[in-house]
Amino acid sequence: MTSSESHSAQLDWRAGDVPVSRRFDDPYFSLEDGLAETRHVFLAGNGLPARFRDGFHVAELGFGTGLNLLTCLQAWRESGQSGVLHYTSFEAFPMSAAEMRRAQAGFPELGDLAGELGPHWGEARIVLPDLRFNLVTGDARDSLPGWPGRADAWFLDGFSPAKNPELWEETLLAEVFNHTEPDGTAATYTAAGFVRRGLAAAGFEVVRVPGYGRKRHMTRAVKGRP
Repeated sequence: MTSSESHSAQLDWRAGDVPVSRRFDDPYFSLEDGLAETRHVFLAGNGLPARFRDGFHVAELGFGTGLNLLTCLQAWRESGQSGVLHYTSFEAFPMSAAEMRRAQAGFPELGDLAGELGPHWGEARIVLPDLRFNLVTGDARDSLPGWPGRADAWFLDGFSPAKNPELWEETLLAEVFNHTEPDGTAATYTAAGFVRRGLAAAGFEVVRVPGYGRKRHMTRAVKGRP
């Protein structure tokens, strides 16, 4: 395996255009409806779009296909925001631009937006009139501690904790807390006990709420004010 291959996404494809990580043996989004899942888990789980305001900052563990970014930006625009959305994503194994486009093609509702951002895939920074996007590549356990930003909302979208436990370690979740604004939130599809305990140990107020589809529960976390 070459160095570039060792840091690539390493995909198989299921049901046509659903990417599955060979490294973690896990799909990147729900086989039922990835867009509905993103809206339920990451938007509704963080109280969005109701909390949007100029300068609102979303941060994410696991950029993957870019689906969460597209869904979030669509919600931002449809909510009538006039300012700028800031979005920072941490990704250890980025997809190629072609792979991202193939995965996004399964969501025609996002087609116009995917076409607009498509030429920028693979770039570490995207600047649009209403978006400031940064992609931080590499292990988040190394990169997040030195990140100068703080997020209003976190999308915790790593692979299954059973298959990718590194992205759910208590030390990393503590860094998520440290890089969250007061009254900020975090949401994830998983309700695994050790993830909830890790978020609570970091200082979040943690609530288990109804999950998407066949998942009974997911997790929402809130950072209170000092």
